[in-house]
Amino acid sequence: MRVRQSYNGCMAKTLIGYARCSTDKQDLASQQAALVELGVSPDRIYTDRGLTGTSRERPGLDQALAAVRAGDTLVVPKLDRLARSVPDARDIADSLVKRGVRLALGSSVYDPSDPMGKMFFNVLATFAEFEADLIRMRTREGMAIARAKGKLRGKMPKLSEKQQRELRRMHDSGNYSISDLSELFSVSRPTVYRTLARQTSAK
Repeated sequence: MRVRQSYNGCMAKTLIGYARCSTDKQDLASQQAALVELGVSPDRIYTDRGLTGTSRERPGLDQALAAVRAGDTLVVPKLDRLARSVPDARDIADSLVKRGVRLALGSSVYDPSDPMGKMFFNVLATFAEFEADLIRMRTREGMAIARAKGKLRGKMPKLSEKQQRELRRMHDSGNYSISDLSELFSVSRPTVYRTLARQTSAK
């Protein structure tokens, strides 16, 4: 990993930035500020909000990858903003290299021809994946504890018990179709089917 103080000048034609946050809007703002500090123009920063790094379906990232051309540099604040699995990180990095696009992690430019830089990149990707696994594990454990204490309940039905019984009665009368019930109770057709199935199993 070779560190350069600036990407300006002949080293790169265009800097394209990418930032991502799962939920914290403030975190996204700080990443954008960091990218601007690194020389990326605000109108060339692509973002994803509310999407996890483990999900490969990231519109902002796809736009950023489509925007870079040979000689450009894709700049991300940290590797875990780009990918949280080792294979995903390698795939993205390899595809950029093949297209003649540099990948910059903060102020460090990833150089696949540098053995130490390549090893450091793999270590970063491994730690990012490990951290994501830890977060998922802690989330599951927290939910299990909350559920055991009765603080976490399943998704509440969209209709009250009284409304569910009435929906069942109206359906059994044969005078109302599923579409009629969906419109009358302002719920989707799948909700009507689930309500009917729930009422049947409760008998």
